[in-house]
Amino acid sequence: MVDLQGQYQSLKEQVNTSITQILESSTYINGPHVHAFQKELEDYLGVKHVIPCANGTDALQIAMMGLGLKPGDEVITADFTFAATVEVIGLLQLTPVLVDVELDTFNIDPVAIEKAITPKTKAIVPVHLFGQCANMDVILDIAKKHNLFVIEDNAQAIGADYKFKDGSKQKAGTIGHVGSTSFFPSKNLGCYGDGGAIFTNDDALAHTLRGIVNHGMYERYHHDVVGVNSRLDSIQAAVLSAKLPKLNQYCTSRRVSASKYSKAFEGQSNIVVPKMAQTKGNDSYDNHVFHQYTLRITNGKRDALVEHLSEKDIPCGVYYPIPLHKQKAYVDERYLEENFPVTNQLVEEVISLPMHTELDDEQITYITNTLIDFVNG
Repeated sequence: MVDLQGQYQSLKEQVNTSITQILESSTYINGPHVHAFQKELEDYLGVKHVIPCANGTDALQIAMMGLGLKPGDEVITADFTFAATVEVIGLLQLTPVLVDVELDTFNIDPVAIEKAITPKTKAIVPVHLFGQCANMDVILDIAKKHNLFVIEDNAQAIGADYKFKDGSKQKAGTIGHVGSTSFFPSKNLGCYGDGGAIFTNDDALAHTLRGIVNHGMYERYHHDVVGVNSRLDSIQAAVLSAKLPKLNQYCTSRRVSASKYSKAFEGQSNIVVPKMAQTKGNDSYDNHVFHQYTLRITNGKRDALVEHLSEKDIPCGVYYPIPLHKQKAYVDERYLEENFPVTNQLVEEVISLPMHTELDDEQITYITNTLIDFVNG
């Protein structure tokens, strides 16, 4: 699914040199490489504050802690996503409110958000799933109308540009009150271990978040807020600094591969290719960075296709086979099946194909021909 070894070869000299510097200086935690990467990412995103942390799940949790959400507060998020999004809501004793998603983009449905709001609702967590931004114009309007926080889960869409109705652009993850991301190795901007970051333009919130990630300390042994131990280590920061200048190139490469996939699947009635929500002529607005290239197989052959591709040595993934509202940890009598028709459909149809910066035309042709022959067979 991801060719990390191939990507490493193009960065080998810079990465190895930086890691050697860290080993020789022994600046493993909060060293100069971490501070340098933080500034580089702030400049790239055009955001005032980047707070590095240990992983993407921590980033979400710390963002919610920083906003001062209290036990029992309701947080609305998508039913069709990875469990980390709802996991941190539960860990903080907040109340998760799962809602359905859109069939064409897989992102949270703004209509469902509006219907789910109650007097206890305090925040919305849109997930920019598979690399495409959720409908932030409408989500921000809803949040403003109901005085809610917007916490972006940007673990899959770093590098994406969202184009607003007025024509302005903003990087995914920097649009709401606070955003979070993951630097898990398979991400578009991934390190060689775990890592994450939080983004905000709010000075006061950034100050709070910086304390939370470091045991609540601003001065050693002075604990001003309840915190956690969640720091990005220097080696991971060095890897990310090597990759960040190439992120736009990585995103472009993924879009090119996605376009070739979609072109090959044109006219296939049982194969629905990913929709890029913001398109106008040839302008894609850079809204989708294709962390995953996810199809829908509509003739009931998805599970058999997974087995077939495996037999043909073609990696694939099913993200996500069980909706969150059906997961044992998050079952709740409030959730009615009739409220999740799209999610329940997607879990039976979606399949993700290999997507990375090292894909070549021969691989894409082999993958698409194998898939088409089986689905139509």
